[in-house]
Amino acid sequence: MVTFLAGGTGTPKLLDGATRVWDPAEVAVVANTGDDVELGGHLVCPDVDTVLFAGGDVLDRETWWGIADDTTETHAELRRLAEEIGLGTAPRYLDAEAQTAGREIARWRRFSGVGEFMEIGDRDRAVHVTRTSLLDEGRTLTEAVRALADAFDLDVDLLPMSDDPVATLIHTAAGETIHFQEYWVARRGEPAVADVEFRGADDAEPTDAVLDALAEPVVIGPSNPVTSVGPMLALPGFEAALRETPVVAVSPFVGDEVFSGPAADLMAGVGRDPSTAGVAAAYPFADAFVLDDDDPTELAERRVERTDTRIDDADDAERVARACERALAAVTDASATDAEVAE
Repeated sequence: MVTFLAGGTGTPKLLDGATRVWDPAEVAVVANTGDDVELGGHLVCPDVDTVLFAGGDVLDRETWWGIADDTTETHAELRRLAEEIGLGTAPRYLDAEAQTAGREIARWRRFSGVGEFMEIGDRDRAVHVTRTSLLDEGRTLTEAVRALADAFDLDVDLLPMSDDPVATLIHTAAGETIHFQEYWVARRGEPAVADVEFRGADDAEPTDAVLDALAEPVVIGPSNPVTSVGPMLALPGFEAALRETPVVAVSPFVGDEVFSGPAADLMAGVGRDPSTAGVAAAYPFADAFVLDDDDPTELAERRVERTDTRIDDADDAERVARACERALAAVTDASATDAEVAE
């Protein structure tokens, strides 16, 4: 088996090729839930759903968000009503008391549905309604996600990182504390980042299913190290588990140039070098890295496989996945040799 850590769009893109390299039935995907929000009473799990919709062959691959060819009539009407009422369409947090009331899984990330600042498609909304209703019926988030995975005929085992609430909050240079979705969706990543907090992580736990998955070789795709992978690493025991298994990471950078998204700004905001070298420093547990052919970074203490790491289609994804496979094989062989020498 092999386990992928997924957040944003980088790792979901890699999975398009990974399932050509590994038997999908032998692939587990642990998805970030720090980006989740409760919007208008419904739990939205963006990183979980990107994997869900991609595996179900319904993902909008132009935006890597939502369901392809979905309608947005409910979303448009919510925004029209808010404008008519004079309330606007900016993010509207529920008050402090409401943030820790109701469903525990949604703590610190509750937004009013008035104006609906995130675009939710009509079919997409049905997924959120179903997930939230399953939670209200007493299922865990893991159980709810597995039920949805069955509905979308997913071949891989999709696991949320925890059944406990963890909220990714951005502390801005202007002194604000805002949820990641406000930072990235509503404000397009414009606020200068002073720090990133994973609220609730100290009291959250990876599920038993996640810990079982982490006992297998792990691939970290080219996801954002701060807000896609960071919430997982903040969970007690998660990084320790990674130290005990072979781990290969694909850099989302080529030197100091990021492929896409806010990774560079976020890494700089938390005091890390926005570069491949910074990613390597953020992943001290990683045994090997897959770097782009044009990446000048030298990682003397790690195994390095090189290839063209840009992923625009499934063939690109397969090429990068095969580099991950070679890297995993190399570090696994090296571990076996070290064990024999120790004996």
